[in-house]
Amino acid sequence: MSLIAIDMDAVTLGKPLPFSLRDAHGQLLAAKGYVIHSRADLIKLQGRGVSLFVDENEAIFLNRALVSKIMTLVAGGSTLGEIARAELTSDDKDTKLVKKTITDVDWLDLQYQAHRILRDPRDPKFVANVQALFEALFDYAKFHPDAALLALFHISFSELRYYSSTHSMLVCVMVLIASREVLGWDEDQQKSLGMAALTMNIGMTVLQDQLASQMSSPSPEQRKLIEAHADHSTELLIEMGVTDEGWLQAVKEHHLPVAITTTEQPSVGQRMARLIHRADQFSARLSPRAGRAPLSPAAAMKASYFNEDNQVDEGGASLIKAVGIYFPGAFVRLKTQEVAVVVRRGINTSTPKVAVVLNREGFPVAQPILRDTAIKEYAVEAVIPQTSVKLQVQLKNLLQFAMSGKDKW
Repeated sequence: MSLIAIDMDAVTLGKPLPFSLRDAHGQLLAAKGYVIHSRADLIKLQGRGVSLFVDENEAIFLNRALVSKIMTLVAGGSTLGEIARAELTSDDKDTKLVKKTITDVDWLDLQYQAHRILRDPRDPKFVANVQALFEALFDYAKFHPDAALLALFHISFSELRYYSSTHSMLVCVMVLIASREVLGWDEDQQKSLGMAALTMNIGMTVLQDQLASQMSSPSPEQRKLIEAHADHSTELLIEMGVTDEGWLQAVKEHHLPVAITTTEQPSVGQRMARLIHRADQFSARLSPRAGRAPLSPAAAMKASYFNEDNQVDEGGASLIKAVGIYFPGAFVRLKTQEVAVVVRRGINTSTPKVAVVLNREGFPVAQPILRDTAIKEYAVEAVIPQTSVKLQVQLKNLLQFAMSGKDKW
């Protein structure tokens, strides 16, 4: 845990703490959400002979909100005294998502914002915050789908931190792309689908993060919570005022093993649930865990492509068509023996655009080299597990290629 010292004035009195207060050793003094009613209480807390600290991760929004407020005061011509006295109101500290162009997106910041939102489903502003998160992802998935897929797959492969929120965002983007580009669903259906994907696991967000870093198999008690999470998530959404039937049904049924038959027309909610289920499986199988290695992309795709009757699944098939056999973020070996990262989908599912990061001798290249695998000499030879590539690839350097126009290839 990385700690940051804070001044007493950074604590807003009479409001729930937006972070936990700790001492210099990380010992908890006051938990997040606790209300300190008076300055006397704060002084009493400091009277124990300790300074106040917060976890660096929990301080991020406070710091950014304060910087934003100061910049606003400067732009408005405020006096130095007014700027020096700047402090945050409760409104300043609320989680607010500001939509940016895809090139300006701080994906790790967005990941953390999603983490804050999804782990607190009883927040009075929960639905509004989820809506803001969805709108950001919807725009990214619509206008720059390759960049959105690349960023979220890259983060999923790279770390276990905030697993649940990252997983939900990735599933959301995948189903949005599949529903729009392959299935042709309208925007209202896409909205219900995306909101369901983001909130499918709110009944077990904390547990899901714990399981990702847990070496052992789930305990019997944990298994009960896992089995009940779809119902619990649905109940929480209803409690928070959600009435969208498709959204609710998709969350409730996203783990039900129901094969869609030709004799019975599935409801919109069932089709949403099915698509989410397949994306959920695909993403989960590809993501590393502390207790197991990720499956290969080929194995993950096969498991998602077929239903329980070993027949081609509508949701699984549309998902594969949408993200590609070689999806953005995947590592591949080319016919040239170079190792590359897929940065854009190609004209078909097996001919992506890639950025070479290791030359044929296995050494890192100074700058990523762009290749179009539709050209025979640069064809993809195999997918490589991310864990076998001993190289720290900078996401920012790859995103610029995911954004490039066709004339760049």
